[in-house]
Amino acid sequence: MSERRAAPTVGQVVLGKRLQELREAAGLSRDEAARVLRVAPATVRRMETADVALKIPYVQILLTAYGVADDEVTAFVELAEEANRPGWWQRFHDVLPEWFSLYVSLEGAARIIRSYEPHFVPGLLQTEGYARAVLEAGTIGNSGPEAVERHVSLRMERQRLLERENPPHLWVIMDETVLRRPVSVDGRVMRDQLDKLLEYSARDRVTLQVAEFKDGPHPGTYAPFSLFRFAEPELPDMVFTEYLTGALYLDSRKEVSAHLEVLDHMTAGAASTQRTEGLLREYRDSF
Repeated sequence: MSERRAAPTVGQVVLGKRLQELREAAGLSRDEAARVLRVAPATVRRMETADVALKIPYVQILLTAYGVADDEVTAFVELAEEANRPGWWQRFHDVLPEWFSLYVSLEGAARIIRSYEPHFVPGLLQTEGYARAVLEAGTIGNSGPEAVERHVSLRMERQRLLERENPPHLWVIMDETVLRRPVSVDGRVMRDQLDKLLEYSARDRVTLQVAEFKDGPHPGTYAPFSLFRFAEPELPDMVFTEYLTGALYLDSRKEVSAHLEVLDHMTAGAASTQRTEGLLREYRDSF
């Protein structure tokens, strides 16, 4: 049986989908592919859905059975070996929830990240002080100060993404609640955080908007979510939405289209980037 991992990498997701496409193009069912490998059909399904790592001997046998040319098999295997290597975030496995590992992988591979956040500044834009205050106030705080500091370190490591030579375009819509809710009795925490948001708002690859109270309800007032778009044509847009003890990853066209439509409506109705900058300065001066 293929070896399980805590969470798939984006490479495994892409190659798993490609394996399924090649099997279907060859006219083989999962049962037939499983017979080629002499394994249960569930093993083939788990490889295609990236529930397990890509076991290289299995990949080679399947590609041959699917009629893939030798040079393409070699290239696919090289990609599979790369995809199977643990991401940098795996060193935080002691505090990183299994359901969030895929999010970090998607985040690192995305070309565009569009998010709606009703409660807090998104993790990619948080200062250390703000992140620590949020984590201490939440359920993670019950795990002790050492775990909180590990989570803060992970969050700061994730932010290296925005310092890359070619970072993704991060487009965030925050409810006005995010600016109004102090996360600490120390006003410097919010002032520093708002200063950081002002700094990021000046970047070409970051777009910040605020959904103001005065504009009333909007179609996103249910839960925070993010939509990822990738450069790889094999990987469709994906949506992540989080709840108290887990998360959902959605890639069906219907689900993604619904979230994209909501984001577009919210973008049109939220404060402009210029108005948002003014709001950030206004709230910064109030703390």
